Amino acid sequence: MTGLSNPTLSLNDGNSIPTVGLGVWQTAPEETRQAVEAALSTGYRHIDTAAAYRNEREVGQALKSAADNGVPREDVFLVTKLWNSEHGYDKALRAFDDSVKRLDVDYVDLYLIHWPMPEVNAFVETFKAFATLRDEGRVRSIGVSNFAPEHLRTLIDGTGIVPAVNQVELHPRFPQQELREVHAELGIATEAWSPLGQGALLSEPAVVAVAEAHGKTPAQVLIRWHLQLGNIVIPKSVHPDRIASNFDVFDFELNEQDIASIATLDNGTRLGPDPRTFNFTG
Repeated sequence: MTGLSNPTLSLNDGNSIPTVGLGVWQTAPEETRQAVEAALSTGYRHIDTAAAYRNEREVGQALKSAADNGVPREDVFLVTKLWNSEHGYDKALRAFDDSVKRLDVDYVDLYLIHWPMPEVNAFVETFKAFATLRDEGRVRSIGVSNFAPEHLRTLIDGTGIVPAVNQVELHPRFPQQELREVHAELGIATEAWSPLGQGALLSEPAVVAVAEAHGKTPAQVLIRWHLQLGNIVIPKSVHPDRIASNFDVFDFELNEQDIASIATLDNGTRLGPDPRTFNFTG
């Protein structure tokens, strides 16, 4: 396999994040350890989980196994997220304690507020707790997920801290141009979840045609599209061959025609909830 050299992106706090990671959303706990171990053995150094995924424990087990096999904890950029029911300063601190206990680690590289929860309207206090965790050295970088521009500005005005990352739904059908422009203005890195459109984009003729032209898979083309936009990307798979294939994206580039062809898929369609109205705590 060629091209396995994952570049990093510098964050606004001086830390760096590998641009391709393994996401474990909707990965069953019994499949998580194997998937993470396969990713780390392939060369991934970025793993993205969350309290809500209920697989933090298995991610931690995979990290321990990897450390025993030559991939030390400090070489892996580990991300987890605070669930919606844990907003508020004290609750967030307790929830973080629970996450690191399940992960069996001393620190997390990036901690994210999973959703803004606008009806609860406590994300400013929650982020102040994140700042405390960062100041204590228990978290290296702090950020958010699924925040709209107005949430970001409220957060920054209320804390004086610019999140390092905003992880959002982003794929060719929903490329989030306005939000990415706000990120660029504020110095926030854009991270894409559901980067392959939950698999729905793999059979799109425009994507298939570009893949055939480059001798690559549709998934590789979509991941490359994200990288050339400047996104961090976390494709999910439990199959070792696909995990490896999704990482083999650093030895080719899409041209302007390829990008233009993929851009025609933009129809503004979300696959997940709208963060302006999503207030689920279950």
